[in-house]
Amino acid sequence: MAASASAPPTARSLKRIVAASLIGTTIEWYDFFLYGSAAALVFPKLFFPESDPLVGTLLSFLTYAVGFAARPLGALVFGHYGDRLGRKKLLVLSLLLMGGATFAIGLLPTHATVGAAAPVLLTVLRLVQGFALGGEWGGAVLLVSEHGDAKRRGFWASWPQTGAPAGQLLATGVLSALTALLSDSAFGTWGWRIPFLLSGVLVIVGLWIRLSVDESPVFKAALAQAEARKGAAAAAEKMPLVAVLRHHWRDVLIAMGARMAENISYYVITAFILVYATTAAELSKQTALNAVLIASAIHFAVIPVWGALSDRFGRKPIYLIGAVGVGLWMFPFFALIDSRSFGSLLLAVTVGLIFHGAMYAPQAAFFSEMFATRMRYSGASIGAQFSSVAAGAPAPLIATALLENYHSSTLISLYVIAAALVTVLAVLCAKETRLRDLENIEAAPEPDTSTAVAADARTA
Repeated sequence: MAASASAPPTARSLKRIVAASLIGTTIEWYDFFLYGSAAALVFPKLFFPESDPLVGTLLSFLTYAVGFAARPLGALVFGHYGDRLGRKKLLVLSLLLMGGATFAIGLLPTHATVGAAAPVLLTVLRLVQGFALGGEWGGAVLLVSEHGDAKRRGFWASWPQTGAPAGQLLATGVLSALTALLSDSAFGTWGWRIPFLLSGVLVIVGLWIRLSVDESPVFKAALAQAEARKGAAAAAEKMPLVAVLRHHWRDVLIAMGARMAENISYYVITAFILVYATTAAELSKQTALNAVLIASAIHFAVIPVWGALSDRFGRKPIYLIGAVGVGLWMFPFFALIDSRSFGSLLLAVTVGLIFHGAMYAPQAAFFSEMFATRMRYSGASIGAQFSSVAAGAPAPLIATALLENYHSSTLISLYVIAAALVTVLAVLCAKETRLRDLENIEAAPEPDTSTAVAADARTA
């Protein structure tokens, strides 16, 4: 295969590719998480002022969940064209969409100005954010995975994953600084807009870096091979989505199951905690933000470590450590927050995010290694993003509703534990993919286009 003959990327070029993916994902997650923090802290009063506090928070988190509902559509569209046109072009488009929507949120009129139109406009922009993020993740991790070699793929591919805690760190840091510098009145009137408007500057930086990297050599070789097959058989390839659902449906289900504990635990630990800590535990917004801020920095640091460990011991063992760990941690997590001290709150969030990192770090390489090259963007994106509708989207809503109805964290803990059990089962059903060579997945010759995708699926 042509990809095998291509020269491997130099250490310098690989680091540049990793940096481009990391900075881009950091910006996109900054935009996405900024909304989540604002949904917990300021949007209830600005866009749903006629509701009581917890109902207003529920409505605010409902617009937050809408972004997750749009992610599967983004995964389908970006996955299809990413498998047809390349990873790089679609990554540029996702960054523009996300940054534009976030910047526009910073300019939105509130309920006091335009009434019911305000939450409607907010919801539309949240849909655009979700659509963009649904296409971002798959392209970012594939661009790195397909440039590196199998021996250190888990480590290198984990770096785009650090974009999530980096984005959380940036979003929480900006909000924390503003709440510390501004009065509650000033922050609620105009200060909350500043972090959203900053997205415009960040997008310009991200575009400059992303446009400087090359397309994945594995994808270019697979595209050339596909064109040769198409020319020889005078027939078109099947759509990547059709091929994925026909030949990789088991891998898609495994990826969806693997995401349940990872996704649910993350949004309970980083988004819902802002509600729980400030209401049930009666801590200040600043205290809760500072705890998430410090824990996110530690989360950022441990993700590459977990990624490197997955190269040594396998994707499955590390993933299982995270799933089991986060399930066992939930009851101590809330007990520590209920003690109402900053140290206990910080310990609760930090340990939770360390266990989360054990799932999130190997996820990029793990999912990439499940699918053949010409359907990899679609397969990885569908598996990752469709699960977000059932996992991350309703997690803050469910947790807030349970708190409002039962005034206890017990059922919230059981909810996360149930998700952890689903993830453990899914990962146990998966095959270990650690040593898979992405370049050779499609190396076998194919007799005709009707069996081309099936051959890819068998060798994948």
